[in-house]
Amino acid sequence: MGIIGWIVLGLLAGAIAKFLLPGRDPGGLFGTTVIGVAGAFVGGWLSAKFLDKPISNQFFDAATWGAAIGGSLVLLIIYRILFGNSRR
Repeated sequence: MGIIGWIVLGLLAGAIAKFLLPGRDPGGLFGTTVIGVAGAFVGGWLSAKFLDKPISNQFFDAATWGAAIGGSLVLLIIYRILFGNSRR
């Protein structure tokens, strides 16, 4: 899977994470994309490092999607903890 595939996966994973954790977040579409792409990489790294489950290079692999969405959720929660009160 190339860089465009990771960006698309990250965008969709970020959107799913945003759907699962609704609320006001600064950043809009760009912020969601960045959190999603970073979450995909973080989730893949955490999965390979701690769960001993390397991520495949296939776009439609359930483990890849689970790791990307999980990583996006973690980053979105951290983002809200660090910058959640900045818009009030």
